[in-house]
Amino acid sequence: MSQLQRAAIPDRLNSPLARGLKSWEAMLLVVAIGVFILNSFASPYFLNAWNLSDATFNFTEKAMIAFAMAMLIVAGDIDLSVASIIALASTAMGVATTFGLGTPELVAIGLLVGLACGAFNGALVAGMGLPSIVVTIGTMSLFRGISYIVLGDQAFNQYPPGFAYFGQGYVWWVISFEFALFAVAAVAFWVLLQRTNFGRAVYVIGNNPTAAQFSGIRVARVRFILFLLTGLMSGVAAICLTSRLGATRPSIAYGWELEVVTMVVLGGVSILGGSGTMLGVVLAAFVLGMVTFGFGLLNVPGIVMSIFVGLLLIGVIAVPRMIRMIAKRG
Repeated sequence: MSQLQRAAIPDRLNSPLARGLKSWEAMLLVVAIGVFILNSFASPYFLNAWNLSDATFNFTEKAMIAFAMAMLIVAGDIDLSVASIIALASTAMGVATTFGLGTPELVAIGLLVGLACGAFNGALVAGMGLPSIVVTIGTMSLFRGISYIVLGDQAFNQYPPGFAYFGQGYVWWVISFEFALFAVAAVAFWVLLQRTNFGRAVYVIGNNPTAAQFSGIRVARVRFILFLLTGLMSGVAAICLTSRLGATRPSIAYGWELEVVTMVVLGGVSILGGSGTMLGVVLAAFVLGMVTFGFGLLNVPGIVMSIFVGLLLIGVIAVPRMIRMIAKRG
């Protein structure tokens, strides 16, 4: 009997329910429920509705960037300058307040600065063919450096009263404006990545950019748009964060790029590109947000949280590879 005849060939594919139960997203959902239960035992204040609402502030701003970052990583690129874009956009809004500009103008400036930074990254990566990791490491220093030059050790804190709504307002009961915006962004990016031709082009580029080019996909244009989206969502996060804090310092959002990338990779997006879902990123955002909020309730120092996030990022990348290596040897 030949090797082909001996091979076990399934007579039917797994049902959608079976595939769903075995998926990475199902595992994340179980982890999220587990973390929720542990937090409820760890602190008697956790199950308070307003505390749960406060917990969402731990991840909504970062998650909105993670949605755009997920698409960028699926396409095989990465943007490490997102936290610095927040600093620059926040600084630009702070400078605008000194000229007496109102809330609509500040919002427009925050979005435009984010778009401009995304366009700058996109032009260097998609236009000139430079590696995205090198370009965005450079712009990470460039954008935050400009903020330090403008502000020094000073801070802008004279924002108009109406501006506070974006980071401190509530649309209904304990549902904050930020959480509502996070939900809308999650649905919009899910549709864009998984229900449109643009999203399918992103997956094709991530798997094989040369084949995508020969298939008629405008690879450079898609990659440029993805950097624009990442810059735009960083601008949105800058508006929400600046509004919530009521002040701008050059160190604002320092180190957020690590948490955003961790959120994306924990959500099941391959760091090598070509695969991943937006549902996974949403669930990863909840998991990370509840873990950090639980640490906060237990008065765990911030440096311990950073160590945890770093180890989590390494573990999520290394453990699946170790499992595959062990399976091959077996």
